[in-house]
This record gives sequence, structure tokens and C-alpha cells, in this order.
Amino acid sequence: MNTRKRPNNLWLGRWGFILAATGSAVGLGNIWKFPYMTGEYGGGAFVLVYLLCIFAVGVPVMMIEIAFGRRGRGSPIDAIRRLARESGRSAGWSLLGWMAMICGFMILSFYVVVAGWSFSYLWKTLSGGLSGASVEDMAAIFEANNANPWALGAWSTLVTVITMLIVGLGVQKGIEKNVSWMMPGMVIMLGIMIGYAMFSGGFSEGVAFLFSFEIGKLTSEGLLAALGHAFFTLSLASGAILTYGSYLSDNSSIARTTLTVAFSDTVVALMAGLAIFPVIFANGLDPSAGPGLLFMSLPLAFQSMPFGTVFETIFFVMLSMAALTSSISMIEATVAWLNESKGISRAKAAWGSGILLWLISTLAMLSFNIGADWTLASKNVFDWLDFLTSRFLMPLGGLGMTLMAGFVLRNEILKSELALPTVGYVLWLYMVRYVSPLGIVLIFIDSLGLMDLDMGSQWTWWLGVLIAISVFGELANPRLKRQFGS
Repeated sequence: MNTRKRPNNLWLGRWGFILAATGSAVGLGNIWKFPYMTGEYGGGAFVLVYLLCIFAVGVPVMMIEIAFGRRGRGSPIDAIRRLARESGRSAGWSLLGWMAMICGFMILSFYVVVAGWSFSYLWKTLSGGLSGASVEDMAAIFEANNANPWALGAWSTLVTVITMLIVGLGVQKGIEKNVSWMMPGMVIMLGIMIGYAMFSGGFSEGVAFLFSFEIGKLTSEGLLAALGHAFFTLSLASGAILTYGSYLSDNSSIARTTLTVAFSDTVVALMAGLAIFPVIFANGLDPSAGPGLLFMSLPLAFQSMPFGTVFETIFFVMLSMAALTSSISMIEATVAWLNESKGISRAKAAWGSGILLWLISTLAMLSFNIGADWTLASKNVFDWLDFLTSRFLMPLGGLGMTLMAGFVLRNEILKSELALPTVGYVLWLYMVRYVSPLGIVLIFIDSLGLMDLDMGSQWTWWLGVLIAISVFGELANPRLKRQFGS
């Protein structure tokens, strides 16, 4: 029986969802993490594998989450429970929704601290407090910024308050209204930064670094890093995309919408690389500087360039907006659940969630100063939040959703929801049943340190063998024709 719920909230248009979902996906992951990972793993070789992984693993899983959200019309918990009941399955599958919602909340608990760095550096740029003669000087500024619990706490609190103000206003007046100017504004500023980078003296080196493919630089560690980042950059298995999908209208194509979001997310990531690496190369800095690339190396580069302060300000405004679009999405699943399931008004749900978020994020913030020694198994609060979400909740949640979509739900439910041609649906279901789960398992194994990365390309050979076996196994299935028939 179809237990589909009538939606209480909908995006005003398909582009409202696309901008919100792209904002969720972009965040600091694209502008902060993608450039330094590209630098660490050899440039263009990493970029190519990342793009392949986006469309082989990320897109099929994102389609699952959007379809789950729109079909179930609710928070991750409620939507998955309704889908399970519609297929005659146990409501216990809603545990996947709990995992996603908790995962998003836990990520945001340490993400607001990282987002606070962006806001604090914007203020330092405007007030003249971001100056140094070397990377070591910039590192000292970064360490001093984190060592002050009052200052660091104030910035993370500001991020929390702004997030709750926007989310509390609702889907259309709060989230959609704000991302409709934040996302275009961020892209425009990235475009300005690229224009600036073109005259930096290092643009050709930056382009070559991003797009020159050298097979010798493609290590097994880089392959897994690309696979992992492709999965995580799209905000998968954290409740954000599923909840946003519940606000998508019935006449919007899930496949076309998903591809648009994935394409936009990828374009922003590449634009960030084109904006950052030319400046780095023009100043003779190390493109593989790791997480310090944006907060240590790049500010130093801006100081030595004409109109550097102006463009440094533009850069950190953009970074702050990217942080906000992601933080908005990560709290929405919790707010939606409190509002729809518990009958709490959206404003109260937002501020109640915000208070709990503030308490946990304060513990995460203190991990950089007075709480640095509050450790368990050599990890502080910040480290544990990152470890539990990236190593366990996200991979397990993503794996559970692919298995549920591929093997548990009645075939006609997702077939009708996705409205793909038969060939397209067969391809999607094959990816969901075999390729995406296999990719997620590899991420999971690697994150736990159970895979020997020194064994070269042997594991990729076995991956190809497993995929080939699954193809022939599926084609040999005598029920294949009946399963995909109308």
C-alpha cells in the first residue's frame, strides 16, 4: 500500500533544491579540502579519478537519497520508515534515518568550529591582523587563533546563531531565500578570484597542475582518497540531501536534478582549484601544504600581490558563505524531525537544536586549547566527532541505503519515483547493487586502516574482477527480464 505523506513544505522551484543541495555539497569540502587533497595526491591524476568516482558512486547514491526523501516526505527517520512499510518491511530500517540524522548533527558540531576559522580570518583580514613574513608566521597566527577559547568560541557561536536564524525561518523564507543569493554570490566571487589568478603569473602552472594527467602519480592511496572525497563532498549519508529531497515537487526529474547538483558541485571544486593554485605557484609556495593551504599559505601569497587585501577579503567572504550553506543543510534533518514528528514549531526546533549544538561544539572548540588533554584513546572531542562520522556513520549509512534501495524495497517503488527509461533504470540499479556498495566498502576498509596501501594496483585489479563477476552474475539471473519489466 502506498503510504505517501502529503508534503507540508516544498521548494518554490527545482532551482531552489538545486541551489540548496549544491550549497550543502560545496561547503568547505570543495574550497578548503579539495584543493589541498589535489595537491597532496598529484594534481590532474587525482582530479580525473575524483570525477569518475563522483558519477560512478556519488550520483547513484544521491539519487537514492532524493528518491527516499521525496517518496517518504519527511525527515530521514520518518521517510525511511514509510518506505519500509510501503514495501512490507520492518520499520527497523528507520535506524538508517537515525544514523543519518545523528551523523549530520555530529558533523555540524565540529564543522561550526572550522567554519568559525573562516569568519575569524575574514575579520583579521579587515582589521589588519593577518600579516606575516613566512608560512611559520602564519602558522603562529593560526595556532594563536585556536589557543584563545573566548575568541574561537565566539566565532563558532556566531556561525551557530546565523545558521539557526536562517533554518528557523523555514524552507522557503529561510533556506531557499538565503541560498538563492549565497550560491550565485559565491560563484561570482570565485569567478573574480579566477580572473585575478589569471594575471598572477602562475595561472598556466595552476591549470597544468589541475588538468595534466600523469599515470605515474596515480597511487592506490590517491585512488581511495578520491573515492572517499567524492562520496563525502556530496553530503551523502548525513541526512541533508534526503531531507532536502522531501521538499522536491513530484514533477521534478530526480535524475536530471541529481546530475545538475553533481555537475555544479564539481565545477565549483575545479573553480576553487583554478582560483587557488595559480596564486600558490606564483609565490613559489608548496601546493601540497595540506590543511594549512588556505589558512597559512594562501594568506601569505595574497600579501605579496597587488590588491592582495581586496582579493583576500573576497576569498574569506566566499569561504564563510560556503561554510554557512553547508551548516544550514546539516541541521535541517534534526529540525525537520522535531517539527514534523514531535509537533514542535520550526523556530523552537531550530533554537532547541542550536542550544544542544552549541554545547557539543563548545567541547569540540575547547579541544584546541584548554581541553586539548581531555582525551580518550588519544583522541579529543573534536577528533572523536570527526572519527566516528567519517569512519563509521557515513560509510555504514551509505552502505545501508544502497542495500535497502537495491535489495529490500519493492522494485516498482523506486522505479516509479525515478521515472527512468528501462535501460537507464537497469544501469542505475546495477550501480546501486554492486558498484556503489563496493566503493563504499573500500572507503570503509581504508578508513579503518585494514587495507595495505603499499600493495600497488593489485587491489584495483581485484576490484575490476569483482565488478566483472557482478555483471555476468546479473546478466545470468533468470529473473532479470521479469524484474525490469513493466
